[in-house]
Amino acid sequence: MTTVSPEPASPAPPVVSPEPAMPTEAGARATTRTSVRRVAVASCIGTTIEFYDFFIYGTAAALVFPKVFFPALGSTAGTVASFATFAVAFFARPVGAMLFGHYGDRIGRKKTLVSTLLLMGISTLLIGLLPSAETIGVAAPLILVLLRFAQGFAVGGEWAGATLLTAEYAPPGKRGLYAMFPQLGPALAFVLSSGTFLVTGAVLGDSNEAFLNWGWRVPFLFSIVLVAIGLYMRLAIEETPVFRANQAEQAVQAEGQEPRRLPFADAWRYQSKEILLSAGALATLFAFFYMGTAFLTSYGTKTLGFSRPFVLSVGIASAVVFGAAIVVSALYSDRIGRRKVIMASCVAAVFWALALFPLLDTGSPAAFAIGMFGTLAIFGIAYGPCGALLPEMFATRYRYTGAGLGYNLAGVLGGAIPPLIAAPLAASFGGAAIGVLLAVLAVFSFFCTRALVETKDVALS
Repeated sequence: MTTVSPEPASPAPPVVSPEPAMPTEAGARATTRTSVRRVAVASCIGTTIEFYDFFIYGTAAALVFPKVFFPALGSTAGTVASFATFAVAFFARPVGAMLFGHYGDRIGRKKTLVSTLLLMGISTLLIGLLPSAETIGVAAPLILVLLRFAQGFAVGGEWAGATLLTAEYAPPGKRGLYAMFPQLGPALAFVLSSGTFLVTGAVLGDSNEAFLNWGWRVPFLFSIVLVAIGLYMRLAIEETPVFRANQAEQAVQAEGQEPRRLPFADAWRYQSKEILLSAGALATLFAFFYMGTAFLTSYGTKTLGFSRPFVLSVGIASAVVFGAAIVVSALYSDRIGRRKVIMASCVAAVFWALALFPLLDTGSPAAFAIGMFGTLAIFGIAYGPCGALLPEMFATRYRYTGAGLGYNLAGVLGGAIPPLIAAPLAASFGGAAIGVLLAVLAVFSFFCTRALVETKDVALS
């Protein structure tokens, strides 16, 4: 088994040790109070709630926000403005990763995750209560941008903490399996978000005016119930044994020594290469995430003319495919390695990106469904292993910060830029131009992934 040196002078290859480290007494006590399965379930529920809040914004940005908050801009410009507010969250995510990563590495994963959940829940609730532009004028979109920033800020601190909880509890050789559970959160959240909009629309019938006036708010207000469930689950688990052992070790080492630097400073000083490479490796993942969960919802209803219930129903079915891809790829990453699985997804992404819009533009409902299924399946193949990959790449005392930075910088590259340029590209050159953009990004991600060191046998202690 291999181990990571906590303070290398520069990024260095793992050092082989003959035997895995034995668990500490503190770690053993924590593990007896909190089972790995309970942690996995709690992490899955937590990320489901966080991403439910995140996804309903994307669905609303595609279906209603252009008319509710940007009515004066017209259809195309209103859609661009709406997705620009969607992209704001991705710029907020690295900031959230740095702040929450600092506290996650200093005071613990559990306490920090409670904070991210509360921030996300309150922000989502306030979006549901926000008056329209017709009521309060330009203040409405400005407040919307601020609340969207808060959502991104919360998600920036959520993902790394949730994956660290499961990865640091998981037994050796099964980190891909257990780190898969928080990765399933987005798939379940996509089902919930599409389902709540679908049910709301069905209850309101053909009353599009009622949906625009207040129906879209129901999924946002409902999130407060889910937040309460998530808080209950997170408060019931213990801090990870790896973090406890590291805190005890640092306390001993710190006696009579200079205080350590900030986790962000150490992460960037010792492993900036890994942060940047992981960001590039996962950029395509975020681009396909955005295409499959937000842009194709808008493209299907506005460009292809499909009904809202049909598009939402296809979204629910594609989330099942997405979840299955996560499970399979995470399990395979324990056998053949994280890098190989993610590189395979990048290769598939190149060909799929070039074929996607010609397929969609046939106008066939079946083609649209296949397009959604394929896009989210490729996303799922890359997403499954990264829950174990990023925690394995960084030393314990700045793992929350390092993993969060790599993941959320990828969100800027793949999740913020495509929303800003996809609608104008499609309007000017057709959907095929978006496919070329995604294919180029997939090639870039392939080479970044190839440059990473395989981590599946790295010890987290």
